[in-house]
Amino acid sequence: MAWVERCIWTERMLKRLATSQEQTKWYSLWDKVCRPENLDQAIFKVILNRGSPGVDGYTTGQLQAEWARQRDQLRQELLEGRYRPKPARRAWIPKLGSAELRPLGIPAVRDRVVQTALRAVLEPIFEREFAAQSHGFRPQHSALHALEQVESLLQAGYIWIVDADLKQYFDTIPHGRLMELIKRRVADGRVIKLLEQYLAAGVMESHTGWKPTQEGTPQGAVISPLLANLYLNALDHLMMAKGYQMVRYADDFVVCAKTEAEAHAALAEIRAWVQEAGLQLHPTKTRIVNAAEKGGFDFLGYHFEQYHQGGGKKWPRKKSQFKLRETLREKLPRKRGASMVEIVADVNKTLRGWYGYFKYSLPSAMQRVDEWTRERIRHILRRRQRRRGMVRGRERTEYPIVWFEQRGLFSLKAAQAKWLQSLAGNH
Repeated sequence: MAWVERCIWTERMLKRLATSQEQTKWYSLWDKVCRPENLDQAIFKVILNRGSPGVDGYTTGQLQAEWARQRDQLRQELLEGRYRPKPARRAWIPKLGSAELRPLGIPAVRDRVVQTALRAVLEPIFEREFAAQSHGFRPQHSALHALEQVESLLQAGYIWIVDADLKQYFDTIPHGRLMELIKRRVADGRVIKLLEQYLAAGVMESHTGWKPTQEGTPQGAVISPLLANLYLNALDHLMMAKGYQMVRYADDFVVCAKTEAEAHAALAEIRAWVQEAGLQLHPTKTRIVNAAEKGGFDFLGYHFEQYHQGGGKKWPRKKSQFKLRETLREKLPRKRGASMVEIVADVNKTLRGWYGYFKYSLPSAMQRVDEWTRERIRHILRRRQRRRGMVRGRERTEYPIVWFEQRGLFSLKAAQAKWLQSLAGNH
């Protein structure tokens, strides 16, 4: 467990963790939460992550300037029992490809520090219990690991997919049941009390003021992903015990089956567990699909379809493509006055990041992004020459692909071709 905080998890504690049983409880944890070295690490991570201020307006920049004072003050408040978390600031952000808005809870910066310190203590305790098919917000796991597992299952003939969607999962986790799961492993009363305070802190709306949180753990809180994984851990192990191939990333998960009947049986198990757990499956977004046919399914930004034994097709889903174009539109308005060197450098940051995740797509998907990006830049160049209307053949002749290559514009298609060639060479 190379990822654990060594200022907390000593060799003796790690040995105890490695030999702990399902009934093992941890008692003396509060002093480790309050340890100065732990708070220093937490402050460093919060500053590094930046993020918006919470309800008190206090910023990560202020935290950086007052590092030592804030650490000592937080430690004293924790040790003396005076620390109280503030309500999360409620922000509503657009859901991609939908008119709906998604609630985001932004904790105060000081609360993010304490939550980070608390997570460093609790995460190793629960992490060793989590199932291998759970990949979301876990050390040494990523979305790419989840995608790789799904791809392997599809290629092995598990083409019947339970495409499940939990309705408002983070906002509907029952507090009582969640705390019961925590208390099975954690017996330090001060840690339990702090977690209960976070869950009950409420949210502050800009127009309606404070609202209580009687269920759920706000998306945006540092501790929320760990708690969300803990609550779904029982489902992971249930599906594994029943022999179903489930792959989960936070609240996004699919089950891959070899037959339609098996997929329906898996969905029945999920429905029963979800109802008993006080959650709800989305009635229209939860479905069973055949990945060997056209239409397929989306998972973690990718679209999968036409899979048979040994292979299939995948590319960025429509929402992922739309999000990229929206980002590039903001960087490439027709009236942008920066030099071409600045424009290319700015755009390349976005293109390289997007390519790093989506390079496993069909080459045609990479080509479409290249073409669209070049066309946006041609719009800028056309306007600078006081030409009206849309880009025409004249601009494509004046600014061919080689013109963009000479100026260093990142090409997803070229990068992917080079990467695929290196893979072939290694084999």
